[in-house]
Amino acid sequence: MPELPEVETVRRGLAPAMEGKRILRVETRRKDLRFPFPENFNQRIEGAKLSHMGRRAKYLVAELSNGEALIMHLGMTGRFTVHGKTPGKFHHDAGGDEKHDHVVFEMQGGGRVVFNDARRFGFMDLWPTESLSTYAPFAGMGPEPISNEFSGAYLHEAFRGKKTPVKSALLDQNVVAGLGNIYVCEALYRSGINPKKLAGAIRRDKLELLAVEVRKVIEEAILAGGSTISDYKSTGGELGYFQHAFRIYDREGEPCLACERPVKRIVQSGRSTFYCVACQK
Repeated sequence: MPELPEVETVRRGLAPAMEGKRILRVETRRKDLRFPFPENFNQRIEGAKLSHMGRRAKYLVAELSNGEALIMHLGMTGRFTVHGKTPGKFHHDAGGDEKHDHVVFEMQGGGRVVFNDARRFGFMDLWPTESLSTYAPFAGMGPEPISNEFSGAYLHEAFRGKKTPVKSALLDQNVVAGLGNIYVCEALYRSGINPKKLAGAIRRDKLELLAVEVRKVIEEAILAGGSTISDYKSTGGELGYFQHAFRIYDREGEPCLACERPVKRIVQSGRSTFYCVACQK
C-alpha cells in the first residue's frame, strides 16, 4: 500500500493539473470502488473549483469551492494519471490497463485526470471542508511526521507508559499520522532502536534522535518520488526509486550496512519488521 511519501508525490503531481481549475465533468464508470460513491457524487462536484489539493496522512484532500472536500484514498493499487493540455512534468500518456480506469475528471483548460485501480481498494468520499477534523479516519489522528508538532518531546509524552513495542506505537495513526511499515523500519534502524523495545521504556535522547530520523527518511523518500512496491507509480508514470536507498527494509539475510551481521526479519502485528540485532538495542 502506498505510504505517506507516495501519496505526497501524487498530491504534488495532481496540484498543477487541478488546483485553481473547475471540474467540468466527472465520469464514474462503476457504482463503487472499495465503497459506493457518495450520493449524487458527480453532480455535487461538477462545476466546483478545486481550490487546494492537500493531504492528511495517506489521504488526498481536495478542497472545493462548494464547501465540500473530495477525500481520496489510493488503496493498494490506485493511481492517477494526468493528460491533456496541462503543462508540466506529469503530462503523459495513459499507463496501465484502461479497463481499470474507474473515474475520469475533465478539468477546466482541457486537462484530464484518470483514477485507475485494479484491485479497487481505493475510495472517494465527500465531507464538509469546515469539519474535516470530524471525518472518521481523521478524528483523533496524530501530527504529521514532517510537521512542527512532531518532535522528540512529543514522542516522549505520547509514549509515556506505553507497553507496546515501539514499532507498533509508531504505526498507530493516533500517535503519528501517515507513518507506514517501510519508513518506520528505516527510521528505527537509523536511530539504533530495537523495534521490539517497549515504547515507554525508550530514553528521551533516543526519542529526540528518532524524531529527527523519521522526518529525514520521509523527506528523503518524498524527494526520491516515493518507493516502488508492487504496482505503485506516480502521476507521471515514473516509478518511485527510494527503494534503492533502503538501508534495512526488505534486506533479510543481507549484511547490515554498519556491522555486516545478517539483517533479521520478524513479524509484528502481521507486518514484516527488518532490523539488525547488533546495531539496534
